[in-house]
Amino acid sequence: MLLNVSERGPEHPTPAGALPVVLLHGLFGRARNLGFVQRRLAATRRTLAMDLRNHGSSPHGPMNYPAMAQDVLDTMLHNTACPAIVLGHSMGGKTAMMLALSQPTAVRALIVVDIAPAQGGFDRLDLPDNLDSLAFPPHLDLHGTNDLLRPYIANDAVRQLMAQNIRQGDNPGWAIGLKDILAAMPDLMSWPQLPPGLHYDGPTLFIRGEDSAYISPANYPVMKALFPNHRLESISGAGHWVHADAPRRFTELVEDFLAHIP
Repeated sequence: MLLNVSERGPEHPTPAGALPVVLLHGLFGRARNLGFVQRRLAATRRTLAMDLRNHGSSPHGPMNYPAMAQDVLDTMLHNTACPAIVLGHSMGGKTAMMLALSQPTAVRALIVVDIAPAQGGFDRLDLPDNLDSLAFPPHLDLHGTNDLLRPYIANDAVRQLMAQNIRQGDNPGWAIGLKDILAAMPDLMSWPQLPPGLHYDGPTLFIRGEDSAYISPANYPVMKALFPNHRLESISGAGHWVHADAPRRFTELVEDFLAHIP
């Protein structure tokens, strides 16, 4: 499956050897969620922010991490962006890890944002099971979208996250493959069983929000086993949406990591 791509790059040709950077958003997000870091990196590198399947403007279909990693690889090859440095947040981080483990020659270096290669993640969204059968009025604007979702989603941040996935104006409705996403939630919450000894030797940076529980000391052994050449950085005052809570510090860590990739 070829994914929708938002590409940005420098005004002048990139230096020889400056590999492209692929950016992968989290659950119920889209490519533009990583816009701040993409704009910063695009000053010196080619960047490709992708809508993962069932998200943004990408096609819909059944989803799991091997399939999503294959989508990313197919899209990288289609856009002549292979190998690349791959950065993924949350669900995008699990997709990036799966890509690096299954296709290591396609991933020169890996950045994983606030997610571990383990069971867990997304447990605070608290979405009702019948959200995909939501009844939409004939016309909807942003204010009306929030009013429509409020009885179903009490958390303001989660409601805003979901509101970006509703098509507004005349004939409103879900713009994402919500049925496929909800059906895949057990797979998205988990982590696939991998062959013994499988690991990725490339440079790897894990970035966690200090106020987030998605990466914990219990995850350190599997992180070490799967990604032996990794380091972990924490950002104080940041939660799960690290890049939104502390964009400048987050981008500093990413740029410093990229500067040291041989």
